[in-house]
Amino acid sequence: MIIYKSKREIAKMRESGRIVAEILERAKEAIKPGITTLELDVIAKQVLDANKAESAFLGYSMPSSKSKYPGHICVSINEEVVHGIPDNREIREGDLVSVDVGVLKNQFYGDAARTFKVGEIDPPRLNLFNTTARALELAINIAKAGNELEDIARVIQTTVEDQGFSVVRDLVGHGIGRNLHEEPQVPNFTGSGLNCPLREGMVIAIEPMVNMGTFRVKTASNGWTIVTSDGKPSAHFENTIAITGNGSEILTIL
Repeated sequence: MIIYKSKREIAKMRESGRIVAEILERAKEAIKPGITTLELDVIAKQVLDANKAESAFLGYSMPSSKSKYPGHICVSINEEVVHGIPDNREIREGDLVSVDVGVLKNQFYGDAARTFKVGEIDPPRLNLFNTTARALELAINIAKAGNELEDIARVIQTTVEDQGFSVVRDLVGHGIGRNLHEEPQVPNFTGSGLNCPLREGMVIAIEPMVNMGTFRVKTASNGWTIVTSDGKPSAHFENTIAITGNGSEILTIL
């Protein structure tokens, strides 16, 4: 069941989204060769504490994992698609680093992700980065009442595949509100059978996950991190948006 949000509820989600955006901005400033993914997690906790907010991810559990998620954020590098666990790995020149942030504040969630370029990256990775960011931008532009989820999926898939890349199919975007994951599921590819109309009051997280090679993915031995099956790089961009009477509003911005 899709839960439609009131203007008052969307205002609360706007605050959660602002904190998400603040963490992502701090991560952008901090990411450089030599910093560890755990240091990024510490930065995120500092922002959460300063805003009296909670991580949506810390302690999260899902059926495919035997343990609860141990980090405040997810930091995924190169072939890691999502759910990279912060640890003592050092970020290196030429890496693509995806930071995924979920925040709970005033009983409502915000969720967004950015992929960051570390120093100079090679042309294929740059194209992957730009294409994924563009796919999210185009998807948000058409996320308005009167259109459908399939319209979002189509523009993402077309943008990605026109550049020779592939859209992950095992993972999708989602509705969001008082729960981190709500209906509807928001696929990035057509023909999923998950279509529904977009209506005012819907709040969804759109998140294209794009691989340089095959769309197939697998779970790493830690039970959490999703990696590309062929070991090629991936990129991930996400925003929480509200469907309004005037189109859509990005909630995860400063």
